[in-house]
Amino acid sequence: MNALHRADIWRSAFPRLTFLPLLEAALAVLAILLFSQALLGPLLVDPLKPDAAEALRLVWLPVYGVTLILIAMRPLAFLETALRAWPLVLLAVLAGLSTFWSIDPDITSRRALALAMTTLFGLWLASRFDWKSLLTILAVSFAILLIGSAIAGALVPSFGVMQEVHPGAWRGLWWEKNTLGAMMGWAVLAFVGAAAFDAKRRMLWLALVIPALALVLLSTSRTALLASFIAIAGPGMIAMARRDAASSAIAIMAGVVGVSLGILVLVIGPGVLLEALGRDATFTGRTDIWEALFRQIRERPLLGFGYGVFWQVELGPAHWVRLETSWPVPTAHNGWIETALATGLVGVGIALIAYAGALGSAVMRLFRGNETYWALPFLVMWGLISFSESNLAEQNSLMWVMFTATAAKLAQPREAAP
Repeated sequence: MNALHRADIWRSAFPRLTFLPLLEAALAVLAILLFSQALLGPLLVDPLKPDAAEALRLVWLPVYGVTLILIAMRPLAFLETALRAWPLVLLAVLAGLSTFWSIDPDITSRRALALAMTTLFGLWLASRFDWKSLLTILAVSFAILLIGSAIAGALVPSFGVMQEVHPGAWRGLWWEKNTLGAMMGWAVLAFVGAAAFDAKRRMLWLALVIPALALVLLSTSRTALLASFIAIAGPGMIAMARRDAASSAIAIMAGVVGVSLGILVLVIGPGVLLEALGRDATFTGRTDIWEALFRQIRERPLLGFGYGVFWQVELGPAHWVRLETSWPVPTAHNGWIETALATGLVGVGIALIAYAGALGSAVMRLFRGNETYWALPFLVMWGLISFSESNLAEQNSLMWVMFTATAAKLAQPREAAP
């Protein structure tokens, strides 16, 4: 039997060797579930002291190890993706270098390593999967989180529903209600994005939007409700813009006006929007925090206090912020301010380059490519949330994984239409 005949027998017995791609996809889903902090976080971690849970810290070691193995399997594709997404890489490198000027080098070195691995995982997702596969993986992951949260809330309310603070609000598999709302807001967009690529399962993905929205409502998170509106309206406006010239003009004008008003309200008068959402005009105390933090930033404007350390040193600069605001502030509640505290204005500049580059690339794809149905609304949602949450360059964070993967994919050449 010659070698050619043996090869024919092998191909007839195994027409498509899919084990390795399926394994990679399964590992990606598993890692995304871990990065979501679902279940394990509430069981093992005090949200005010995330470094205190040694058991959870050990969970990340195999995730990091598997990430490095997966990268090593296709190093050239990964390297090309990393070079195209250089601002993300540079931001992670800067976080690591901040160990040298950190007010607590031990914490910074540990958290900077976690950020580097989180970024590497997002870059691997972008290098390994095309848009359709990536969005399917995200949608499957969010479907699992949706089902788990529904079970937790309905069958184990002592765990899945908040009891003391905000009693009756669902929190699902997380610490508190706002995280459930945020995750389900992203789930809505992931389902819509997967539906744009998968004609066979389109109705299934779109049907999952309904229970995801139900969980957003049960979480009572107004911010998540606003994000869910963008997740639905954004793709709808993109579809409208692609219909004809008149529809395109209306959709683009509405989008520009809507985003501009959102930025204007957030920058000049956040109280107007927050009063409409049922909150006080001081941004639930955030503006007081920000004024105190700006004074701290002026102490170290260029390079900051070191990555991930500002709030961890009890008698450090955070002590004076807490005295000034009269409550134990845990974070800056603003991704850009948090970045300035960690890596200074240099870090903010690099992050701004990364975000602006990704957003610009998404806008350039407004009239072509199904990936736009995910990428453009995602970046708008992410940008708006960054004004009120510390979502920028977070270690072991699903939001940072999604941002890294999306920005890195947008930095690649457009994929050929199927």
